[in-house]
Order: sequence, then C-alpha cells, then structure tokens
Amino acid sequence: MPQYVDGFVVPVPSRKLKEYLGMARKAGRVWLDHGAIDYRECVADDVKKGKWTSFPRSVKLKRGETVIFSWIVYKSRTHRDQVIAKVMKDPRLAKMMDPKAMPFDGKRMIYGGFKTAVAL
Repeated sequence: MPQYVDGFVVPVPSRKLKEYLGMARKAGRVWLDHGAIDYRECVADDVKKGKWTSFPRSVKLKRGETVIFSWIVYKSRTHRDQVIAKVMKDPRLAKMMDPKAMPFDGKRMIYGGFKTAVAL
C-alpha cells in the first residue's frame, strides 16, 4: 500500500532537548489521535558535518545544538491533508504553535511531504 510521509530536520539547542522531546511526545499523540499511522522523532547520533552537504549544514547547526530528524506517516497525500486539517484545529497544540514558545528556531527547520517510491 503506497504511503505518504512528512519529513523534518530541526536544529534544537542541546540544553532544550528535554523540553523539545516533551513537546514532541504531546504533538505525536495529537497526530496519532487524528489518524497518522506513525510518528517518529530521532536525535542525531552519527551525523558528521560534511564538506558540502550534511544534516548539520542543512539547518545551519550552531555550537551547542543537535539535529532532530523526524517523520510522520499517512495512508496517502489525501489522508495527510485530512489529518493536518484536524491537527491544526486541535487545542492541545495551540500553545506549542507560538514561535516564542518553541524550543528551537523554526526558521531553520526543513520539512516537506514525500510520496513513497520504494517500500520493502
């Protein structure tokens, strides 16, 4: 069955990692409650700064920050759009959506939607 994935790469200050992961747990619950199939947040473990490209370069990683790589899985693009519409209206996210309350620089977050091309 084809699936659709939203992917994210986020720079998070290491001192705010615990706060970010707490926020991610709450957000993940909201996405899953509204129908997402899977929700993952992963902390960089083996991500070296490349000469030309890399995860750290992609988000202009600063000293004292770490990279978060995350994704949300849906049944299809249509399903994703339906889930997102519900998520954005969910009052549990209201406080988290305030840029001043975010424990990371949202301007350096990279995100996008992807059609699954290979699934084994």
